[in-house]
Amino acid sequence: MNQQLLHKMESGTISSYLKYLNSRRKKEVLYYRRFRESKNIISNELIHTFFQPILDLKTGNTIGYETLNRPVRTKLFSTTESFYEFIGQTDQVFLFECFLRNLALKRYIDRLHECEEKNDLLIFVNIHPNVLLDNNYHAGETLQLLRELNIAPEQVVFELTEKSAVTDFCLFEKVLDHYRSQGFRIAIDDVGSGYNSLKTLVYLKPEFIKLDKSLIQFIDQNEEQKQLVSLILEYANRSNTKIIAEGIERIEELSYIREKGVHFGQGYLLGKPKMEITKGTLSDTN
Repeated sequence: MNQQLLHKMESGTISSYLKYLNSRRKKEVLYYRRFRESKNIISNELIHTFFQPILDLKTGNTIGYETLNRPVRTKLFSTTESFYEFIGQTDQVFLFECFLRNLALKRYIDRLHECEEKNDLLIFVNIHPNVLLDNNYHAGETLQLLRELNIAPEQVVFELTEKSAVTDFCLFEKVLDHYRSQGFRIAIDDVGSGYNSLKTLVYLKPEFIKLDKSLIQFIDQNEEQKQLVSLILEYANRSNTKIIAEGIERIEELSYIREKGVHFGQGYLLGKPKMEITKGTLSDTN
């Protein structure tokens, strides 16, 4: 082989390798900085907790609130999504979820005391399915916190996202039965947004089915959405499950799902997420 050509190839290989090392180093430095930033956010509780009301669509009464935790914006985490995406890449998912759950419950009680509301409503808390399967998770710790806060386990609904894959349905069914025996209830979130919905509903038998906003938005104008929601509603009524429609933003959407008998609703039209506890309202539809 021509020596000059060989030299160029070797130079190119070394150059590529150096570029790779430099790129890898930059990624490692960025990861370290983000990890340190995330630890700082958690240790200093730099998290805003919002509460969005969930309404009974027949009576207009607020039945409970979904807790939503949002970290403060920083240069390294400019959006909530970027923060949660990073946490999901670390080995801190379990600890972070426990921290968020406990923080949300404590702040919920604090806000109730501020507005002098009765402590008898449902509290929907987002939780990753894998956390419930983790051997490090002990429901007894949550029960102890609930006793300290004077919250009954029957008020707490573990909200599991349908987008998170559950691979061993039989095992997960047994795990959920264990938590149900302690009083907790289960909601499946984002139903209709993925491909696993029907199997998830059949095996996990949730007390609440939360329809993804993609099924609700402009449902009054879309026949396919109408048919799918009708099927899920029929299943829910037969299995003693309650439907919660998410993402309600238009009066036409609300009017349609109320007419069809959807049990509960959540969305900006009924009440936006706020840091204080405020009841939702159907008054705009009268």
